[in-house]
Amino acid sequence: MPLGVLLTNRQYRSMPTHGIGRYRHLLPKALPKKKKDKIQAKQIKAPTATEFGVLNVCVSGYDLTLVEHYSQYIHNLCSHLDIKVDECYALPTKSTEVMVMQEQGTKMYLDGVLKTHERVVQISEMKATLFPILAEVLLKNQPEGVQLCIKQHTEADFQARFKTRPELQGLIAKINN
Repeated sequence: MPLGVLLTNRQYRSMPTHGIGRYRHLLPKALPKKKKDKIQAKQIKAPTATEFGVLNVCVSGYDLTLVEHYSQYIHNLCSHLDIKVDECYALPTKSTEVMVMQEQGTKMYLDGVLKTHERVVQISEMKATLFPILAEVLLKNQPEGVQLCIKQHTEADFQARFKTRPELQGLIAKINN
């Protein structure tokens, strides 16, 4: 009788190569996710004689994809030109109702709703000699139907990022009184 027929258990499990390719024990243990903290207002850096402070490059338009792609282009261009990009964020979408008046009447009816999308690329530490080059490149590559605005960052711009919640503010006012 051959010797291999008498063995009833498998021996390859005890071989030293068992477990090759396993790597999970090498990875660090995953930490539980922390809650996001409330966004705090950073101190606004003042401009000097040779460089600007904090600038907001605002892009707005009715077509969301155009606005998104143009703001992405601005971010990549600033990174390529070694301009520090602090952050990119979206402002709340604004809806405008378009009303049309009938030719021989006083009654108005709703014709459509226009949604304005706005994105902001916040840049800092930009040299004053580089600004005209950046502005010219941005204006040459500005898509049709997209508005571009470059302005100094203010505290009002920081507050405009957040939607107002009148119900919540009313409840807080009741608690405080």
